[in-house]
Amino acid sequence: MNPIDQLRAARPEHLGDTPVDSRTRAAELSRAMAQPRRAPARRRVVRPGWGLGLAGAAAAVTAVAVTISATGGTVQDAPSAQADPGRTASSPASSGPASSSPTASAPRVELSSRSILLAAAHGAARQPETTGAYWYTASVTRMLSEAADGDYTVVERTRNEGWTPSATGGDQWSRTRSLGARPASPEDEAAWRRAGSPTEIEVEVPGKGGGKRGGYVLSTEPGEAEGSHTPLVDGDKVFWLGRNVTMKDLRGLPDDPADLKAWLLRSYGGTGTESDDPMSSDAWLFAVSVGLITDMPVTSQVRGAAFRMLADLKTIKVSRGVTDAEGRTGSAVAIEGPARAKADAKGADGVLLDRLIFDEATGRALARENVVVRPGGLQAGFEPGTVWHSQTVLEAGWTDEKPAS
Repeated sequence: MNPIDQLRAARPEHLGDTPVDSRTRAAELSRAMAQPRRAPARRRVVRPGWGLGLAGAAAAVTAVAVTISATGGTVQDAPSAQADPGRTASSPASSGPASSSPTASAPRVELSSRSILLAAAHGAARQPETTGAYWYTASVTRMLSEAADGDYTVVERTRNEGWTPSATGGDQWSRTRSLGARPASPEDEAAWRRAGSPTEIEVEVPGKGGGKRGGYVLSTEPGEAEGSHTPLVDGDKVFWLGRNVTMKDLRGLPDDPADLKAWLLRSYGGTGTESDDPMSSDAWLFAVSVGLITDMPVTSQVRGAAFRMLADLKTIKVSRGVTDAEGRTGSAVAIEGPARAKADAKGADGVLLDRLIFDEATGRALARENVVVRPGGLQAGFEPGTVWHSQTVLEAGWTDEKPAS
């Protein structure tokens, strides 16, 4: 079974058989994590850092929040909203100095998007190299849904863990636990209470023909952890990077950005990483590179090269002072793309921002988020700026500790 067929087979029943875009697939797979996985086409998710006369200039601007265009212009960001899906992402504000800010008297330093990504690349490449028996990742996914019987939105939270063996011939392990659903905002909580504070909430999901139907139930109570393991595909394939790759492939990736780009693009066929929908080469490179940065066991130098490669993309947006769902603040690189409820829909039903939040000093990924730019498709009921889906990275590194059976 090829990777695309594997993804379709893992698709939750509540979404029917309608094909979806790659961003929706990321949300779907957060529910499918408990099933045995064989070299999944989605990174263990959207899902999760990025010289200049480098370290000094980066340190001088840690208190400055700016949004940067790909051409090098800058505008100041408004303060971030609450750290959870359902919040509204910050909107660019006036580029004038903030009169009430405690850093208002400090010299204002403006950096281009390229300089910020190069600073992060510098930080990533300096991280120490380690190895171990397993590559371990832990993350929390959050996704918004509308309640079927009430005018409120809930956020579904799931903790995902994965252990990938460094040696060939082993098993890949995963553990998933629902952390329970809850109202997404104080206003949603008030509406939930008016509905009787249900502990089981039926949510609306897209149905055939573009309509909606209920039938998927979320519990407000945390669930039991569910573990699974499966042999590596062909005995050595560990991740999906445009194609199935081995640990040896990942550890041997080129650390020159041009060579890395050429290596990745050999797997580009004009469509998405997880669907048959058309996708530009920039969007495809962004999706694959963010997966590489977020939770793949590549060398520090390769992670730095990935940020340098992103710095050369013309369609990206870079911002600073972005807060993730765990309350951590970092910089972000993002790209816009269409969000369709149906593969045969005419035009784009909506637009989503695919955003990676990272720690600029170390190149460490903090979170990957999908932000509504233009409502439509699965996000038709959400306001522009809403963080519809997120994956926050809690841990990513080597361990010798074997997962519990």
